[in-house]
Amino acid sequence: MAIYSMTGFGRGEAESDSYTVTVEIKSVNHRFKDARFKMSSLFNSIELDLKKQLFKKVKRGSLDIYINFKRAEARSKFEEIDSEKVKDFIEKMESILPGKELNIQPGEFLRNEFLVDQDLSKDQALLDLTKDAFSKALETLIESRLSEGQKLSKVIEDHKFLYLESFNKVNGLTEEFQKHVEGKLRKRFEDYKSEIKVDEPRFMQEVVFYLEKMDVHEEINRVKSHIEKLDEILTKGGETGRQIDFLIQELNRETNTIGSKSSMQDISDNVVQMKVQLEKMREQGLNLE
Repeated sequence: MAIYSMTGFGRGEAESDSYTVTVEIKSVNHRFKDARFKMSSLFNSIELDLKKQLFKKVKRGSLDIYINFKRAEARSKFEEIDSEKVKDFIEKMESILPGKELNIQPGEFLRNEFLVDQDLSKDQALLDLTKDAFSKALETLIESRLSEGQKLSKVIEDHKFLYLESFNKVNGLTEEFQKHVEGKLRKRFEDYKSEIKVDEPRFMQEVVFYLEKMDVHEEINRVKSHIEKLDEILTKGGETGRQIDFLIQELNRETNTIGSKSSMQDISDNVVQMKVQLEKMREQGLNLE
């Protein structure tokens, strides 16, 4: 299953002998899904159907849908003149101005009041044309979101690789860190045992307790588990945005814990780099559906 971005653009056009309909769909990030139609009230009767079709394909995102139409240029405006209205107008003018020659230009009858009354909202041909244009726009939108999703997925993979580079360094320094801490504590014991009476067995017990408290193996294992889950999500695809956001939070928590437990400069430096890459992954994940 593919990974989709919430950002995209789609455009569709359909035409007949009478009309040309253009539909454009713009999509940006949103926590949920929301659609706003910018169109003539002529299309109100099919808005619900279009929205259902849209939400079958789009799971998250804020969408603006623009629907415009125009009459075919090849169609003569004179075909729409209502001859009865023109006749009534001329008869009325002749009755008002008897015996006067009426100087009327044919173009004056192109005004709306002389055209055939039409209820385009009931023109099924126009509505069907609009549905066709909408389907084409939706198809190109999905293609756009898919292309952008693949790019974002690649960027997340790149940042994950950099995160793992630093993580593996931290993992390699774990044993050294414990030995470092144990060595410091033993040195303290040697420094003070000549000055004060110290119960060595009790002291060593406290050392073990302290080392257990500072141990990061549990956090290391959880990081590995979360990374495996992240790989699974990126491979499986589908609705990944919220899942990635959750995993980044968990990884950030474990990374912070590792940093707070360690006093080694090398580990601290690598933890900083790990947090930088997590933030970059989080930013990209917010764009995914």
